[in-house]
Amino acid sequence: MGQMNRRTVRDLRRGNRSTLLRQLYFQGPVSRQELGTLTGLSSGSVSNVVGELLADGLVEEAGSVESDGGRPRTLLRVAPGSGHLIGVDVGETHVRVELFDLTLTELARWEHPLTPGGLEREPEPVVGHILTGLDAVVAKSGAEPGKVIGVGVGVPGVVEQGDEALVHGPTAGRDAVPLERLLRTGTELPLFIDNGATAQGQAEMWFGAGRGADNAVIALIGSGVGAAIVTAGMPYRGATSSAGEWGHTVVQVGGRACRCGAVGCLEAYVGAQAVLDRYGRRAGGVYGGAEEDAAGAGAGAGAGAGVGAAAGVGACLGAGEDQQAAFAAIVGAAGTEARAREVLEETAAYLGAGIADLINLFNPERIILGGWAGLLLGGRMLPRIRAATAAYALHRPYAQTEIGLAELGPDAVALGAATLPLAHFLATGRAR
Repeated sequence: MGQMNRRTVRDLRRGNRSTLLRQLYFQGPVSRQELGTLTGLSSGSVSNVVGELLADGLVEEAGSVESDGGRPRTLLRVAPGSGHLIGVDVGETHVRVELFDLTLTELARWEHPLTPGGLEREPEPVVGHILTGLDAVVAKSGAEPGKVIGVGVGVPGVVEQGDEALVHGPTAGRDAVPLERLLRTGTELPLFIDNGATAQGQAEMWFGAGRGADNAVIALIGSGVGAAIVTAGMPYRGATSSAGEWGHTVVQVGGRACRCGAVGCLEAYVGAQAVLDRYGRRAGGVYGGAEEDAAGAGAGAGAGAGVGAAAGVGACLGAGEDQQAAFAAIVGAAGTEARAREVLEETAAYLGAGIADLINLFNPERIILGGWAGLLLGGRMLPRIRAATAAYALHRPYAQTEIGLAELGPDAVALGAATLPLAHFLATGRAR
């Protein structure tokens, strides 16, 4: 019985520590008195736990404010330099590693480009790039390895959490890649691996367009298409962590072939490469590499009208520039070139249908459109996307849903990945 009571007291103190640390992190700087009000903890509990956090160097004083008729109240905040977080973005065209302080201020960055479809995208080379990047950002920032709280890794595909994290990437033809085990051969830092969209969605909920919402969907469009679904303030993962594969919901029966092996997927219509392919076909082949879709619609229609913008897209790729530059060229041409405008209008319609599915299924407060391609599309086509969504969604849930753009920028996967070890830190109240 005594041992049980000791565990209970220890668990209570750990819970109080986590509660205060979260309030200090998201609401700070605040005084001890305000912490009591925010958490409902007694002044004695607040004083004891704050004393521990100060002694551990996780919390520091941040000035003072006048109080009503008494002594000034000392403000407290989480100490930015008391630990470091690393976020890794394993994208389709790059591996990016960023090191942050505890307030998620970037201190160092390393990036390695990947050739689409090349051998560098195989698991072993990718692991080598990640490990090289970890060493590089630690060295560049001068951070002590012992003060790195953890490494968050955001990857495309389904991440199966268990004794070790396994990554299933159907679009890349890979199954059950033991990414955690492979990384363990080169680092002893704590590892946290999750789907990149889920990680980026958590960052948007904490620091971006999702703040204040309990039910939201962060819809991310880049080379691929995915979503982070948040219900009652928690990420929805499904029975085996595969929830959020929004890009592989069907919007056209018997439609375009998707790289996942199915046909008619949303990604095959609104993903960046799908838009490039459809534009190239409609522009009469000026932009090469476009495949005919299974529906066979309109091949070569209006070939002459698309020559100008299509040549610009082809020049981007021919000069070795990435998919993002080619996609941006189409978006930029939509104001003056009919074919670019037609493809983006069609893309907005498909995207609206996909967003309507999210609204009808999950009844969120907010739909947040992000990802580098999503922000480019949304920046130009958001009213059209909203109108298309209204046409396909149930009226009342649509009227209760805000549709807006993500706030953390087009390349926030590494930042989102860094929130994975941050969440562990806030939950446990300890840096390591």
